[in-house]
Amino acid sequence: MDNKLIAFVLLFLISIINQAVAEDVLIIGHPDMPKLDRVTVEKLFTGRIIEVNGRPATVVNAAPGTMVRKQFLATVLAKDEDQYLAYWVVRRFIGKGTPPKDCASSREIIEFVKSQPGGIGYISANERTSELNVLMEP
Repeated sequence: MDNKLIAFVLLFLISIINQAVAEDVLIIGHPDMPKLDRVTVEKLFTGRIIEVNGRPATVVNAAPGTMVRKQFLATVLAKDEDQYLAYWVVRRFIGKGTPPKDCASSREIIEFVKSQPGGIGYISANERTSELNVLMEP
C-alpha cells in the first residue's frame, strides 16, 4: 500500500514539474504583419489559408522534438507531433499543400520572420525582445 501511495505522489509531482517547465509560446511575424487571432494562426499552420489580409504569408515551425514546438502544437493546434505529421501526410497526399519548413533554432525563426515579408513563426516567450512583432500570445 505504501509503495502505491509513493508512486502516486511521485507521478503527481512529475506532472506538476512538467507543467511548470512548459514554455509559453509567442507567435511572431514580419514587421508588416497585423496581430492575429487563434483561428487564423491555426489555419495558417495547417495550410488552410496562405494569406493574411490579402498578403501572402509564409509560416515556419521550430524543429521537431523541441519543447517550444511541443508547446505550440499542444496549446495552439491541440495536436501532438504524431497527429501533426499525420495531418500533413494526408494534406500532401490529397494535393492540399506541404508542411511549413522546420527551422533549426529560434534564431533562425527570428531571422526568417524579420527578413521575409509575410513571415510568421513561433518562439519561446523567454526569447522575446522589443524588436519582435508579436502577432499573438496564446
